[in-house]
Amino acid sequence: MIELKPYEDSWAADDPHANFKEEVALYSVADPLPTLENLSKDTGVAVPALIRYILVKYTASGSDAVLAMTPYALRQMQDHIHKAENAGTNEARLAAYEALRQMISWLAMGPIGLD
Repeated sequence: MIELKPYEDSWAADDPHANFKEEVALYSVADPLPTLENLSKDTGVAVPALIRYILVKYTASGSDAVLAMTPYALRQMQDHIHKAENAGTNEARLAAYEALRQMISWLAMGPIGLD
């Protein structure tokens, strides 16, 4: 069985994956197993199958987001732009561009490993 540990690391400010690492650190603090165990009891679907479902659903969500542009993804993109425009510096605009580039790169990956 896989041990689901929180992501507790540090990274350089210029790390090209800093946005992703920050998200992982924030979301991995909570323990998902109690919720999955309750869902398993309610539905009869085993916890490992639920974990696999969630992982596949997440990895496939890039193409879904491109099609639907969920409000959350759109809000994140808008926030990067607003922060840069409010700062009014070329450095802030370049940082926003990099953040948007990373998001679009992730969205463009589409579903992987679904064959």
